[in-house]
Amino acid sequence: MRVVFVHGACVKDGSWWWHPTAELLLERGVSSEAPLLPSCGETGGSLGGLREDVAAVRAVVAASDEPTVVVAHSYGGIVAAEAAGGVHHLLLVSSYLPEVGESLSTFGGETPAPFLDIDPDGGTFTVRQDALAETFLQDCGPEIQHQAMEKTARQSLAVLEAPVQAGAWQHVPNTYLICAEDLGTPAERQRKFAAKAGRVVELDAGHHPFLSQPAAGRDVILSL
Repeated sequence: MRVVFVHGACVKDGSWWWHPTAELLLERGVSSEAPLLPSCGETGGSLGGLREDVAAVRAVVAASDEPTVVVAHSYGGIVAAEAAGGVHHLLLVSSYLPEVGESLSTFGGETPAPFLDIDPDGGTFTVRQDALAETFLQDCGPEIQHQAMEKTARQSLAVLEAPVQAGAWQHVPNTYLICAEDLGTPAERQRKFAAKAGRVVELDAGHHPFLSQPAAGRDVILSL
């Protein structure tokens, strides 16, 4: 088995966000990879959108015949809805389960979340630096919080309105991991998404359990 980790919005270097859990999985003989998402500027040139993100993840998933678990974190659930068809298992972490035709904006409120910095003229958005740690990394140590500041990215606003064209979670075995201490996507909201999942696991963790509780994340994945 191998794992493909699809990171969330407004970050870059998915391997860094994933590495504590990746190292523990590798000790158990499970390799993993974190695709670069064009909409976050990880592939150079102009920012891509959802279509480009889906293509990037599909390419990594298709690169091996080994049974694959896709771990989709936050915005990654939007990407995985199209990119994770036919995989062994889909693990959604504090994520979205969009129906065909729904987009990221479907799940937003009338006004932008207070932790976002939106640049309509530049066509990008990101997480405000002063809100990153207290909203998304409050259960991580200060070193991780400091390093994370360098791993944020401005993402294309185009991903907000792009509708998904498939719902992989409806066709492949899936598990939803609720992060009960998440301040960015409150647990009550996660539970509404999880009600559509095949299996539900809950962890007392913030938005990034693979940084704050990597052993617990490893164990959830190995249970699949």
